Parts: sequence; C-alpha cells; structure tokens
Amino acid sequence: MKKEYLSVIFALCSFFFVFPGQAMAQVSQEAVQAFSITGIRVLEQRQTPRNFSLPLLGGGNASLSSSAGKVVILNFWATWCPPCRDEMPSMEILYRRFKDEGLEILAVNLGEDTGTVNQFIQNTGYTFPVMLDRFNRTGTTYGISSIPASFILDREGRIIVRIIGSINWSSPRMIAAFDALLRSR
Repeated sequence: MKKEYLSVIFALCSFFFVFPGQAMAQVSQEAVQAFSITGIRVLEQRQTPRNFSLPLLGGGNASLSSSAGKVVILNFWATWCPPCRDEMPSMEILYRRFKDEGLEILAVNLGEDTGTVNQFIQNTGYTFPVMLDRFNRTGTTYGISSIPASFILDREGRIIVRIIGSINWSSPRMIAAFDALLRSR
C-alpha cells in the first residue's frame, strides 16, 4: 500500500514538473554517491520545475529562474512548524559555507503574513532569501501537503532531489554532497 501511494505521488509530481522532449542529463557519479551516503536518493531523471515569482521579505520580487546557473535548495516552510524551525540553523550554515560557490537557498514561507515572517527572521538572523507565498499558490502548484519540503535543483535548473521532512543540512556528509554537486558541471 505504501509503495503504491508513493508511486501515485511520484506520478502527480511528474505531471507538474516534467516537460516532454527535454534531454535529461545525468548528475555526476560523485554527487550521486555523496548524496547516497547521506541517505538521500538522487532522481534518475532530472525534472524541470515550474517557474514562479514571489515577493521577497525585505522588498522586491524574485523568481526561481533568477537563480539560473546556481545549485538551489527550494524549501517550503512556516514559522509555526517545529521541524521547519529545527532544520533552519543547519540551512544557514550550509548557505554561508557555499553561497559564494554557487549555492542559493530560496525559503518559501507558506501562508503567513509579512510581519510574522519578518519578526522570525529578525530574531534568528538567517541570511538566505525568504520568499512570501501568502496565499499558498506556489505551495499548491508544487503539491506541498506537509512541511518542511525541499527540492534540490542542479545548475541547469532541474530537480534532482525531493525531501519531505526536516534534515540536518550541515552534517559533514551533507557538506560533502553539496561540495560534489557544486563542483559537477
């Protein structure tokens, strides 16, 4: 039953993200092995996500496509979510470690007002970009039903990993996996 459920979820996610006829290059074997050591499986075929644009906390707008050429962690979260709050310090460590080497984190807050999110970010001092999905439209497009949920995109802008739940983004194994991914072209 669980396997069938996961197959249905994968099929639905594929409907949202894969565009037929696009060549699906492979992630470097070193990066695949490094993520495997963390317990995270790299997708056999990269998937192209739908672009979106949202307001940024602090002003302006940003789109997913504005991170072209970077490795991106697209993270969906909320301030009221304990697992989201648990993983954010490690996201900040990873971001500071690799932001100058081409890592971007787009933390998409789902359904909260600007004041609540701003207060949380000011209190925590996180420096990665925070996007505001006030009405959960982007979350819905991406099929987000529980948070935290994250997607890792390669430098070509294709999804290579999906993660549901909180993880330690700054463990030595995860640092090694991102190092390998950022070095692969």
